[in-house]
Amino acid sequence: MKQHSGTLGRLATLKLLAQRFAFLSLVMASFALMLLGKADTVLVERVRVAVGDAVAPLLDVMSRPAGAIAEVVGAVHDLAELRAENVRLKAENAKLMHWQMVARQLDNENRAFRQQLNFIPDPDPSFITTRVIGDTGGAFVHSMLINAGGRDGVRKGQAVIAGEVLVGRIAEVGQRSARVLLLTDINSRIPVVLEGSRAKAILTGDNSDRPRLSYLSPNTNASPGDRVVTSGHGGAFPPGMPIGVVSSVQDGVVRVEPFVHRYQLEYVTVVDYGLPGILPSEAAAGEGRDR
Repeated sequence: MKQHSGTLGRLATLKLLAQRFAFLSLVMASFALMLLGKADTVLVERVRVAVGDAVAPLLDVMSRPAGAIAEVVGAVHDLAELRAENVRLKAENAKLMHWQMVARQLDNENRAFRQQLNFIPDPDPSFITTRVIGDTGGAFVHSMLINAGGRDGVRKGQAVIAGEVLVGRIAEVGQRSARVLLLTDINSRIPVVLEGSRAKAILTGDNSDRPRLSYLSPNTNASPGDRVVTSGHGGAFPPGMPIGVVSSVQDGVVRVEPFVHRYQLEYVTVVDYGLPGILPSEAAAGEGRDR
């Protein structure tokens, strides 16, 4: 019995000594490993590679359950997102169906009114789609070159659109290329209206990314988010072509955020609406010179 008690006492003493000197031993071992690493880097690298090779199969086995759990969690998260998106799409679809019905009713009314007024519709416009081959813009000009010219039917003053959005007009025409004057250029002036209030203004470029509205009535309550479309005045563009939305109203200056920026343009469409436009034709200019 006394011998058993003595053995337990020695084990307790050894355990206490190990606890006291464990931290010091770890520090000394770490210091020794650092010295060994500085003295023989090749040996340390070999040991590290060997340990990595030995532990790799174990880590691979341990990582598989973790990867499976991560996949399950990701699948559950994706399922929750799909359900939320499904609810959102159903609500959006319901709104679109409502507006589709409203559009059909308005289209039928419009057709009936045109028949009663013997309305003559505008001719179908002709157009060509071409690629932007160069951005000639900079700090003092916002324009670009397109890969189409006079031989392709491009004429000065024609509208240039991206999708359904007006981005500029043809300013110069060569045989194989043409230069597009963008809405943001300082020389650009486009008659527009605010789609909601029908307030008229001139979209004036100033070589910034957001042109401003000039000659807007001071009684007009323009607010961010108001859509800006062409008014059709001047005979340059047909009415209702989308341009952008009001982005800010500060100190009486109304800025417009275009729907399409110049750095987004890769392909554009040059459209001939058959309108006289605000630019004099070459024939009229020739007649003026003859006189």
